[in-house]
This record gives sequence, C-alpha cells and structure tokens, in this order.
Amino acid sequence: MKTILVTGGAGFIGSHLCEYLLHKGDFVICVDNLFTGSKENIRHLLQNSNFKFIEHDIIDPLHIEDRKIDQIYNLACPASPVHYQFNPIRTIKANTLGVINVLGLAKKHKARILQASTSEVYGDPTEHPQTESYRGNVNTIGPRACYDEGKRVAETLFFDYHRAHKLEIRVARIFNTYGPRMAKNDGRVVSNFIVQALNNDDITIYGSGKQTRSFCFVSDLVLALHKLMNAENFTGPVNLGNPEELTMTEIAEKIINLSGSRSKMVFRPLPEDDPKQRRPDISLAKAKLGWQPSVKVDDGLKKTIDYFRTVC
Repeated sequence: MKTILVTGGAGFIGSHLCEYLLHKGDFVICVDNLFTGSKENIRHLLQNSNFKFIEHDIIDPLHIEDRKIDQIYNLACPASPVHYQFNPIRTIKANTLGVINVLGLAKKHKARILQASTSEVYGDPTEHPQTESYRGNVNTIGPRACYDEGKRVAETLFFDYHRAHKLEIRVARIFNTYGPRMAKNDGRVVSNFIVQALNNDDITIYGSGKQTRSFCFVSDLVLALHKLMNAENFTGPVNLGNPEELTMTEIAEKIINLSGSRSKMVFRPLPEDDPKQRRPDISLAKAKLGWQPSVKVDDGLKKTIDYFRTVC
C-alpha cells in the first residue's frame, strides 16, 4: 500500500483521482483549502479508513509526520478564469510559495511528485496543434497571467528541484477536462453551457463561436495522471487531453441536443487574451504512457448533463 498525498483533492479532478487511488488500494491523504473544492465531492470517501482529509492551504507550509509519503499529486490551484482571477495574487502564491512548499515536502519524504500544469502555458498559441516543445505565446501582464505565468513558474521550480536535489518529478500539461463534480459556477465552457441549457436560458458564447477547444472526460484524464506518475524514467512535460477539436458553437449545439433544451445561442465580445484555438498533440503520451482518451465527447457530455440535472 502506497501513501499518496493529493493537494486540491476535494476539487473536480482531485476528488476523482482520490477515488481512483483508493480503488487501487492506496492510502490517500487529501489536502484542500475548500476555496474551489468541496467536501461534497469527497463525502462518500470520508468513512474509508484509507482516506484522510486535511483542510489546509498549501501557501502555508504543510507538515505530515505520522506517515511516510510515497507520491504527491499537486493539483492545488484554482483552474477556471472566474476563480483564479478572483484573487490573482493568491493564485500566483499557490503556484510559487505553494509549489515550493509541496516540493519541500516531497524532498523531505523522498517522494515522487507530479505537477498538474496546464495547456495555458501555451497561451494563445501560434502553433497548432500544440506540442510539448512549443514555448508558448503568453501575455505576462494580462488578467490571465496569474494562472498562465504561475503554472509556467511552477514547471520551472519542478525542474530546478529535479536538477538540484535529484527529486523524482512528473509534469502533466492538462487540457480542457469535463465531467461530473464540475462546479456549476466555475465559468468553464461545458459547465456554463449545460447549466444554461438545463434552465432553457440563452447560451452565452464569447467571440465568433469559431474558436476551438478539445474536451477530455475526467476518467480518461485520471488514468493518464496515474500512468504518468508511475512511468519510469520519464519526467514530462507531457500533454494530456483529447485531440478531438470542437468549435464553441459545435459544443453548444451538442449540449442543446443532448439535454433537450430550448436554449438559443447569443454572442458576446471575447475576453482579453482568451485563446482562439486549443488542441493537444498527444503523440508523446501515446509513446511514453501508452495512453489516449477513450470516452467519446457525446458519451461524456451525457454523463455530465445527468450529473448537473441533480445539482441545478
């Protein structure tokens, strides 16, 4: 039995990861400050004797003395523009001070540590699809920079600790992920569209609707994170996402049809620095991890819509 620490473990992706690791037979320590995470996401895990929840913000040093930690997944950071722009300075702190704290914990325990980085490190890309060698097109002083630049700094810190302290690191660049337990107020495309569709409200599309995203179902992503953590002699960074590319209008039409909604699409100006296209090249993930997503977008959307029917 491994002891595995998951920061941000009560969040959307983190809670699914905790559940997956428990099913694998691991002892899981979930750390979350509950800013965007929720105890509701992990309530079904709290009675499991192999699960421990600690309410804590990684901006403050974290001490685990009662168990030897084998692996750390660092998912602790607001991931949607609504949340990471709410307090941009704390977002930067999570990606600098917080990352230094979890790297220090990994060094103390001699634990392997995985950073949940993001496709946002590529900014508004001029290369399409994006490969891991692409260095990005990021506005360092824009409203999204607290997250985009924060995640870039986090990757730098991981590789500096790897070089300086021989720390075993893994870096995942996560593309748009969706599924049950998304927060209905997180401002992301899938959750926004589904909530609006279920309420038969106008579906708000920013820009022309021709900008693209690629959507990966959460179970596929969790499997990829686990494969990356347990791969030998491979640090990453590696793109994890679904290479099937959809325009905003296409995803809105799918959600309207699958939910049986009467909603219409309305268009608003595109926010500053919002990427025009986003699609991962996952050749490296296929080669190094033997991974590619298996859940079709329509199937994943049906499951996500069913979940939102219970919370809207």
